[in-house]
Amino acid sequence: MNRKMNTPENYNKAVETIKTAILQGQYEAAKGVNRIQLAVYFAIGKYISIHTRKGVWGTCALEAISKQLRKELPGLRGYSVTSMKNMRKFYEAWIMLDPNSSDSTDDNSAIAIAESQNSNNQTNNKSAIAIVDLETPTNIDIYHTLQIPDIKEFPVEDFFRLPFSHHVRIIEGSKDINTRYYYIHCAVEENIPSDKLAEYIKRNYHPPHNTIPSNFPHTLPNSTMARKAVMMFKDEYLLDFINVEQIGERDSIDVDEREVEQQIVNNVKNFILTFGTDFAFIGNQYHLEVYGVEHFPDLLFFNRELNALVVVELKTGEFKSSYLGQLMSYLSILDAKVKKPHENPSIGIVLCKSAKRDYVEFVIRDYNKPMGVATYKTSSEMPDNLRKAMPDIEELKKLL
Repeated sequence: MNRKMNTPENYNKAVETIKTAILQGQYEAAKGVNRIQLAVYFAIGKYISIHTRKGVWGTCALEAISKQLRKELPGLRGYSVTSMKNMRKFYEAWIMLDPNSSDSTDDNSAIAIAESQNSNNQTNNKSAIAIVDLETPTNIDIYHTLQIPDIKEFPVEDFFRLPFSHHVRIIEGSKDINTRYYYIHCAVEENIPSDKLAEYIKRNYHPPHNTIPSNFPHTLPNSTMARKAVMMFKDEYLLDFINVEQIGERDSIDVDEREVEQQIVNNVKNFILTFGTDFAFIGNQYHLEVYGVEHFPDLLFFNRELNALVVVELKTGEFKSSYLGQLMSYLSILDAKVKKPHENPSIGIVLCKSAKRDYVEFVIRDYNKPMGVATYKTSSEMPDNLRKAMPDIEELKKLL
């Protein structure tokens, strides 16, 4: 460590630099622009990261700087030692947004540098974010802006609308970049409070990579329910309690489906435990009738979390688009004849042996009832080494 740099005089220089950035940022932020405040935190985080990670400052530097800042700016809030460490986290988590960082290149950076300062020293691009040049201790230029390129994945508008405290929660709770993108969008879209967001992250409330192909975001009443529905269902289920040898080879696909259905009914507890949480079984071959025409959907459930009926249609072969039309009829009748006034729209799931995801997503998008398509496997279809590693069901029953 360079001990010459670890002096009160050097901390005074840091205090002056950060203080200037704070004052300029407060002036801009007073106009109600959240991105300016984020820019200041990002820049201060960079400044702190450079001086602490490279050993320029001593271990007590942030405490001394924070104390001096509060002395020179009475009533200052948000610049405790913890807060400044959070600014460093913010910068280091999104270092790709810094065009001058070695982690950022013209090809993969989410933000590229650009001059967009007009004659009044104001940015006229709503997607731009100002950044403070903290390497200049006295003459800080807050009007260098960062321009957003056309990168599909990066949630530009939501990122700049999200308060700093929410950003910290997301950074601390998730390392995966796509998961962070999801929480940023979710927090802004649903106006989730910071503490509630922390709870969502703690419980891992986000869609896994194997989300069910569906039209939920466009057909359910609001984004909150759509998110819950996406998280509720998987794209593939292991129904290891189905005895495929007992079903055997049949000439009729309908007979096969009835056998699968009957085994699910006989093992409905196992099916619900496999399918998800908060499901209540209502019945199989549930009788529906409208204008004298009868329908019999395979399985009907109610989900307490979604406050909605869930109908599952079983198919033993590959997915066909005609299955969605059949499911659409069931959902229309359920909503008109069975659903209670306080309940959400009924949801339909096609559970089949195989499905091409891209094809499903294409054909399902124009339906106006919430539907998804999942596949299932039985234990006999698992790899030998994985199947042998599973406990014998009879032995497991004895243990239970």
